[in-house]
Amino acid sequence: MKTNLTKRFSASLGGVYLLLFCTTLYAQTSIAILDFELSDVTPAPNIPQEIDRTASIKGMLEGELTRAGYKVIAIDKNAQDEANSGFGYLFNHNDVAAELAKKSGADYVLVGRLHKPSYLFAYLMGHLIKTDTEGLIENYVVETKGGEKKLTLKAVETLASKIDANLDNIYITPPPSKIVKH
Repeated sequence: MKTNLTKRFSASLGGVYLLLFCTTLYAQTSIAILDFELSDVTPAPNIPQEIDRTASIKGMLEGELTRAGYKVIAIDKNAQDEANSGFGYLFNHNDVAAELAKKSGADYVLVGRLHKPSYLFAYLMGHLIKTDTEGLIENYVVETKGGEKKLTLKAVETLASKIDANLDNIYITPPPSKIVKH
């Protein structure tokens, strides 16, 4: 009887270890994306269209990375505002950004900026930071021409692809949309 019970216990314990191993092996990589900030150095800075475009980038990037299989972790807006001591602070302080995202359970955090030096183009910029080490994984710069939403989305897709290349390498850039004219 004791031997039979020991065998069942060992089998159960082995199953638990296997389940834990498989869960760890296939755990989703989690990433927090902070609100992008606008650095507009044109002669007429911070027009409403650029503010709206900048605000839309985070949602687009979250959508692309979620579609690719990443777990996107939400950061409370008030917590982000509290951690941010002014323009560019989180972009320039990996340790503070990492701590903010680590409190929410994210493996990585992306701190982003839309830098607009011209009316003709802008740059999506991002720092990917590993939260447990507070180390910079990569600094990204993606150029986008014009301010149309579809061009911004293309730049976001490129940024998602670059982020993925440093992480799990699972993102597939969507094919170009086909516009049918009637």
